[in-house]
Amino acid sequence: MISNAAIDATGFEQIDFNDPAFLDAYNRNMGDEYWRLNNLYMIIDKDGYEIPFQMNTIQRLLYNRLWYCNVILKTRQPGITTFFCIFYLDRCLANPNTHAVFISYSKDEVKETFHNIIRFAYDQLPFFVKEAMPAVSDTTTGMRFANGSSIRVTQSGRGGTFQLVHISEYGKTCAKWPFKAREIKSGTLNAIHAGNFVAIESTAEGREGEFYNICQYSRKLQEAKKPLNKLDFKFFFFPWYDNPFNSLDIKQNQLVLYGYQREYFDKLDVKLPAHKKLTIGQKAWYVSKQNVQGDLMKREHPSDPDEAFQSAIEGVYYASEFSLARKDGRITKVPHRDGILVDTWWDLGVDDYTVIWFTQDVGREIHVINFYFNCGEGFDFYYDILDGLKEKQRYRYGTHGAPHDVVQRDRLRAESYLDAARKKGLVFRIAPKLSILSGIQAVRRMLQICWFDEENCAEGIEMLESYRKKWNEATGAWHDKPYHDKNSNVADAFRTLATAHEFTSAYALEMHRAQTEHRNIDKKDPRGWT
Repeated sequence: MISNAAIDATGFEQIDFNDPAFLDAYNRNMGDEYWRLNNLYMIIDKDGYEIPFQMNTIQRLLYNRLWYCNVILKTRQPGITTFFCIFYLDRCLANPNTHAVFISYSKDEVKETFHNIIRFAYDQLPFFVKEAMPAVSDTTTGMRFANGSSIRVTQSGRGGTFQLVHISEYGKTCAKWPFKAREIKSGTLNAIHAGNFVAIESTAEGREGEFYNICQYSRKLQEAKKPLNKLDFKFFFFPWYDNPFNSLDIKQNQLVLYGYQREYFDKLDVKLPAHKKLTIGQKAWYVSKQNVQGDLMKREHPSDPDEAFQSAIEGVYYASEFSLARKDGRITKVPHRDGILVDTWWDLGVDDYTVIWFTQDVGREIHVINFYFNCGEGFDFYYDILDGLKEKQRYRYGTHGAPHDVVQRDRLRAESYLDAARKKGLVFRIAPKLSILSGIQAVRRMLQICWFDEENCAEGIEMLESYRKKWNEATGAWHDKPYHDKNSNVADAFRTLATAHEFTSAYALEMHRAQTEHRNIDKKDPRGWT
């Protein structure tokens, strides 16, 4: 509500704080938080213009539904961080002894949030507001006000007591810097008291990590329609089509779609209510972005939460292969076939996870029908798992593949896994000792002909798809070496399959020889499979 406001060259209403109509409105509404948020603050928009902050559709929906603890899975650039900067700043100015903290994954992001949003908004406030609530302390990372309240930005949040907490791009932090994510969890989230206000927002970065866990748990609470306590997280999701900027001015006959894009929009239109059906302009925007972004589109601009978490994340090894598998419909119901031998492929953990993949060869396809992993058990335990499946699922076993380190000792007895298996009548085929990169290439080749049972292999697919490189913070780039966690154990077992299976073992060995000899690798499989 701004009467007699001027319209400048940007096309936006400009606030005249000296206008009698504005002063009258301020005196009448200064106790109304919603009015203050939409009438007092200035921001810099995406085009660099200084404009009044007024909530957009997504920000307004979020404000009206906020809970004490909130987790927000979002599309790219809906203005969530900007909203919370203004919201928290206003809370601090209006309430004494209220302390707010903004936590982000990088120093540059921290500085940008503080200088370009928080400090700018405060500096542009009406002079009489700043006179009533001056900043008694102003540093490069925070401000303290005369009423005892403060607002600061940091990468951790440990060591402070905060009533208002905002964590930006937590999914990215969990994926690239697990130690930072643990620090935020133990140092900040662990210090939250019932009644404090928390907002965690991020785009998705794969199906693992603390952000993924919080989202999944809060979604289950939402689906169960259970009343939330003050420490439960409320789940929010904002898809790309809710952002009014995600549209192009285009005519129907100018929109060109590939078959898979038309199929995607058809499926999405079925899910959407009538008032949200996609426009030609929205489809044109999405296609234009997707033609550049490729597989990253579903992460950056998802249509639903499951799509967001299934999409590729930076640094993962098998992003393209799993994207293709989904497009081909190869992650589906894949039943066990009687009369075909079941092969098993292992990664054997002494003080780590033991993983087993179960496959059947169907023509030139590999059907991945089951998956199992556990830790802290000896070989006899895992043999019993195989025996139980043999009885329950009527499996008839064929090849049992193991990595080259199968000769290491079982953690519970003074003998190797190989010896323990032989005593049970189980003979392992030992995979060749190849470099990790050679094995990864063999897996990429193998995945092209794999079909996965989406129910029995759900955990295995999730972890194999999350297998990623290690992040080097010093260089700001990915290492060539994998990041070691439970995902790497799952990937190691699948690498056993790719390097020991008769379909690809000759190719894997040839790759290793070529890599050792520093020569180009023949693209044709030695066994005739290209």
